[in-house]
Amino acid sequence: MNNYRDIIKAPIITEKSSDLASKNIITFSVDVNANKTQIKQAVESIFNVKVESVNTINVKPKKRRVGRYVGKTNKVKKAIVKLKEGSSIELN
Repeated sequence: MNNYRDIIKAPIITEKSSDLASKNIITFSVDVNANKTQIKQAVESIFNVKVESVNTINVKPKKRRVGRYVGKTNKVKKAIVKLKEGSSIELN
């Protein structure tokens, strides 16, 4: 990965992730090939915060139909990033 912005695609804003944000836990959609170390370095450099831990989830593609055509959704990787005390990210 050349650029940190290629690793971190977008924050995931859901009801559950909003509840976790009050506990300094932020959820991001990340590149499928990124590992935990690269995600940690990207978040620390983009947002100027300290990261305590990174957990990742690989979401498998689902089958979808449109009439007689069958396809699949894209696979996605999510990163749940826990920030150290005193660090925070404003995602509004």
